[in-house]
Amino acid sequence: MKHWIEAARLRTLPLSVSGIIVGSIYALAHPTADILTPTEVFNWKIFGFAILTTLGLQVLSNFANDYGDGVKGTDNANRVGPMRAIQSGVITPAQMKRAIIITSLLTLLSAMLLIYYAFADTNLFYSLFFLVLGIVAIASAIRYTVGSSAYGYKGFGDIFVFVFFGLVSTLGVNFLYSQELDFELFLPAAAIGLLSVGVLNLNNMRDEDSDKAVGKNTLVVKMGAANAKKYHFALVITAMVLVLIFAIISDFQIDQYLFLLAYFPLTKHLINVYKNQEKRALDPELKKLALSTFALSILLALSMIYLFSDIVVNTFLGGR
Repeated sequence: MKHWIEAARLRTLPLSVSGIIVGSIYALAHPTADILTPTEVFNWKIFGFAILTTLGLQVLSNFANDYGDGVKGTDNANRVGPMRAIQSGVITPAQMKRAIIITSLLTLLSAMLLIYYAFADTNLFYSLFFLVLGIVAIASAIRYTVGSSAYGYKGFGDIFVFVFFGLVSTLGVNFLYSQELDFELFLPAAAIGLLSVGVLNLNNMRDEDSDKAVGKNTLVVKMGAANAKKYHFALVITAMVLVLIFAIISDFQIDQYLFLLAYFPLTKHLINVYKNQEKRALDPELKKLALSTFALSILLALSMIYLFSDIVVNTFLGGR
């Protein structure tokens, strides 16, 4: 059990639910026009299965990454990061393959229940669209490093992370509640996506030398270490600016800028990356950035809860 927990990479899980938290609280704070009340928009079953589905996708992605890099020999003695399950031999490729299949099925089941509670039999088109989206997400999580055409080996991993753990997570869950696409929410959705890409970029910066040696052409390998640092600063700073713009256009008052507290660890993180000269020292920064992103999502949610406190209290006490 200990080895499976390690293979699931728990430090990445808080990051994966950040978009769900922001998208859900936004739905709660912004009832759909004059049609639905907040208690009719927010649904605990949607929230719960959205969390389960997202966690399933993250664990699936981690298992698939361990399997793909393990069988290809990418995870070897020259790798700087922590030893992976297949690399160390504590889990065999066959066992990991079975775990990938089981996790895929459980994630798909969770996604189907999520879709059912969101739409039931009221909108077949939306149900089919999100079912296809769920299948694509599962396939993409696997194909990141698994197979001869794994897109993670071609430098496209950043796009997958931005789309699914930023835009789809935040905008998608909000649509499940409201059945509306709110473009204002695109700002924090993009911010969470960029910060999630930042975590992947740190991983690839740490593993640049070993990835280059085995032909894993991540974006870092393609652009080089110096440009990867600049890219990282752009990701994190742009995310911070987007959230700030979101707060301004949402008419946050001065005492509702709670999310700014998360900017302190984010700024400290950027300073550490700027000063870094040793790739191995980047590993602790992955956890720091992931937790800072999670903290930002929680604080932003609290800011919205504070802004619409009466709505939220009534929903929590009398909602579905």
